[in-house]
Amino acid sequence: MNPLPFPGMIGDRPGRIAVVMSNAIGDTLVLMVIVQNLLRNGIDVTVFGRPAHALRHWFPDVTIQPLPDEADLGATLAPYDNVLQMHRNQPMPRLTEAHPYVLDLDDVVFGDHPGCMAERFANFCRDELGLSHVGLHNGMTPPPALRHRQYIRRIAIHPEASTEDKRWFSRRFVKLAHDLRRRGYDVNFVIAPHERERWFDLERWGIPAPEFGNPHELACWLYESGWFIGNDSGVGHLASSLNIPTISLFRRRRVSERWRPAWGTVNVVLPWQWVPTARLKEKFWRQTLTCARVLSAFQRMVRDDGNTAERGSGRQ
Repeated sequence: MNPLPFPGMIGDRPGRIAVVMSNAIGDTLVLMVIVQNLLRNGIDVTVFGRPAHALRHWFPDVTIQPLPDEADLGATLAPYDNVLQMHRNQPMPRLTEAHPYVLDLDDVVFGDHPGCMAERFANFCRDELGLSHVGLHNGMTPPPALRHRQYIRRIAIHPEASTEDKRWFSRRFVKLAHDLRRRGYDVNFVIAPHERERWFDLERWGIPAPEFGNPHELACWLYESGWFIGNDSGVGHLASSLNIPTISLFRRRRVSERWRPAWGTVNVVLPWQWVPTARLKEKFWRQTLTCARVLSAFQRMVRDDGNTAERGSGRQ
């Protein structure tokens, strides 16, 4: 396949590139695969984005700036020869009005391509951009003061998702938490401020839900946790990026093949597959994804984890 040049190529080089990141943590982390591959091939890249800027300490080799206001977009992007954005219409729906050379990745994201999103982006770098040195790593690097999986028996559960159709039953997350606590685990829910109104009974259920001021604080806490369980969400991609053994709950296999986290140990748990048709699978996936199924997957993951027997039972 012939390489697809950036629209603002200078000779055989794409010049300076600005990457406008999504407002979603998961999309930001997978798009960092492209950023790392561009940098690895000697290309000058600057990243603009809200979650990216909040996590800038985890990407020490990347220049990361806040997402500019739309009114300042043209002036901010003027020094760059090319601009790349994951989605055509967000976070900057009028990006093509602000810069003459914009490349979006809608075809890579929504087209009929193999692999999960991180793999698609790595393939895009190799096959379409013609980059020589291509990898799947997004470059996330922990601050040196942190200790990976220090609290080996701490489980982070993220019972939320960006849309309602991705959320498993809340009562099953609560039951799963109680089952894991009876097995001696320190179970915590990870819930953003805008999600907490759906979880007003957490205190009555006795499930702690620590508060984090920003994604950086969440990443620090996750990095020192032992395990992660959650819906298809950006927090799952964050745990995977931090090499925390991760269980991701998906409503359908085809969805999981595209959007599963790509790094470290990831176990995708699906509903029972005997339900016919995609429409019925979407409608009844919560009923057919049982606590026993998730707990069994977690127990297998613990059994296969090489660190568990060697690490202490730190709690926090």
